[in-house]
Amino acid sequence: MRLGGNEYSVREAAGAFGDLGTLVPFAVGYMTIAGLPPQGVLLGFGLVAIVTGLYFRTPMPVQPMKAIATTAIANPQIFTPAAIWMSALVTGALWLAMALTGAVSWLAALTARPVVRGLVLGLGLTFMVEGIRLMQGSVALALVGLVLTFVMLGQRRLPAMVGLLLYGSAAALLRDPTLAADLSALSPVLRVPSVGLPAVTWNDLIQGAVLLALPQAALTLGNAVIATAEEHNALFSDRPVTVRRLALDHALMNFGAAAVGGVPMCRGAGGMAGHIRFGARTGGALVMLGIVLCTVGLFFADSVSTLFRLFPMPILGVILFFGGLELAAGVSNEGFSHEERVVLAVTAAFALWNMGLGYLAGLIVYHAWRRGLVSL
Repeated sequence: MRLGGNEYSVREAAGAFGDLGTLVPFAVGYMTIAGLPPQGVLLGFGLVAIVTGLYFRTPMPVQPMKAIATTAIANPQIFTPAAIWMSALVTGALWLAMALTGAVSWLAALTARPVVRGLVLGLGLTFMVEGIRLMQGSVALALVGLVLTFVMLGQRRLPAMVGLLLYGSAAALLRDPTLAADLSALSPVLRVPSVGLPAVTWNDLIQGAVLLALPQAALTLGNAVIATAEEHNALFSDRPVTVRRLALDHALMNFGAAAVGGVPMCRGAGGMAGHIRFGARTGGALVMLGIVLCTVGLFFADSVSTLFRLFPMPILGVILFFGGLELAAGVSNEGFSHEERVVLAVTAAFALWNMGLGYLAGLIVYHAWRRGLVSL
């Protein structure tokens, strides 16, 4: 079925789950370690996904901001839910200022194409490495998943994602004898979302702004804004986006997430590659994903940890690996000179460590070479 420029089909539904490799681990960490209410986290992602699909009408991803999530989840004794909430507000304000002043457009113009392609390559390789790390939890389970996905990507009857999720769920049920009983005990109970602002201290404000939001900024600029615009426009030239539009989009997305008790969110070239790799071609995939997340948030918020047990980490690693493969395989030197290829390689190498550092390293090397300060 096609409606409003979006397609709603089995293929789009399969592609909707192409970014689970990043969504599920961070969502679980926010809810189980950082202590955030599951309903707010799920509704935030779900509502933003629905609006994203209806507005962009392309597989524009919705992802947790990784630097913020990693820091907050790794240090629950330091960062309170209120500090995480403040980081979403500060992030929204930062990108609103970047969009309204045009600063993001100036930075994008300063960013040479080899730097952008290096970020894309580094991100793809990062996803592949992280996917392999997740697969190590059960190498046999992951290898079968890899082979199954490679085989199913070449045929159209059953989308590869559907087969992979069915395989992963069956494996989860076999490996955990209590899971079937826990699932059968689930019953939907409507929980009306509570509206109210958390009690925020000055310490929450400072930590949310200085220790969470600001360190995320370079990563968001390089990956979620510049690289995402690059990949999106290459794939969907009939619906181009500008970096300024994406900056404003990040502001509205984080303000909206904060309003429902969600977490800081961003776009991402890797997430888009994951959606596309498993079949998504329109925003219908995001709309369907959003409906699933909102349904779980409204009716199964207290049971989300049980539902997530259907997705073994090695299978999420397979999903992440294929998203990274799609991204990395799409990078070419595009007629770059030897010096520009060096910039691309340096950017990608540092991006494997940290996307923000990769972006800064690429910029420094490129402009130092252009000004004759170094010889490549």
